[in-house]
Amino acid sequence: MLIGYGRVSTEDQTTRSQQEQLTAAGCALIFEEKASGGDRSRPELAEALARIKRGDTLVVTRIDRLARSLSHLLEVIEALRRRGAYFKSLADPIDTSSPQGLFTLQVLGAAAEFERALIRERTKAGLASAKAAGRVGGNPGLRSRDPTAIARIRAGRRLAELEKVEASAHLWLPTVERLRPLQPWEVVTRAVALAHPSGGWTKEKLVRAVKRLVAAGKTTDILLTRAPRASRGGRSDDVLRTIGTFLREAPDLTLAELKRRLEHHRIRPPSLAAEWPISTLARQVSRARQLGLAPAKLLAS
Repeated sequence: MLIGYGRVSTEDQTTRSQQEQLTAAGCALIFEEKASGGDRSRPELAEALARIKRGDTLVVTRIDRLARSLSHLLEVIEALRRRGAYFKSLADPIDTSSPQGLFTLQVLGAAAEFERALIRERTKAGLASAKAAGRVGGNPGLRSRDPTAIARIRAGRRLAELEKVEASAHLWLPTVERLRPLQPWEVVTRAVALAHPSGGWTKEKLVRAVKRLVAAGKTTDILLTRAPRASRGGRSDDVLRTIGTFLREAPDLTLAELKRRLEHHRIRPPSLAAEWPISTLARQVSRARQLGLAPAKLLAS
């Protein structure tokens, strides 16, 4: 399915032209937004990305309607690639479902890496030049331990950390909001790491990120409430919740693929055997479906 995304920067602009182009291109669903291109926390874009499934294509009229920076563009395209989805710009030679489009994307990636390398080299050269001239680097207020300067720098760091979290929130926050607080953080972390592996997620890192978004009013504090206590089944219940999480993230998994994922994440059967017998896994999937933890779809072996 083709899913369109249109954006304008101000309230007095209209997305009508983009909507007409996206409709003509065959988009069955179109999301429209009025927001700055530099603002990565866009609810309509997040909703569009959340609706995309394997084989779908996100379509824009021009790449600047999606992103104003190359890093953001590549980040979104990489998130789509991990889902088995594609990206297409009508006015630019980018269509990741075609070899030519993939080549263009690789060129863009190489250009981004080259740009980062140039920035690193210029920074090193500038520091070396300052040192040779006898200039001391760093913030004078910090060197003198001025409380006002220290407070200002701490506030700046908190803002930078929040902006970094917000930049990727559209990739992982929908998963957190879907699972919390019904699922414990361990299960949610595994689901987020599976959907967004480049994030280097740990439970502690994910909780900190969510706390920053809650403090900034970007999401509800319900996510931070305590998960329901596990029932008498104990570890068996945790396994069922994990199986349900994997199947909701990827409903087309076969039993063999689910077995590989569980073993890759070192999640052992309730019997603590080293490997998952397919018959045991099938029973666990059936149990997860009965409890409403997994979609009611039969898996192939």
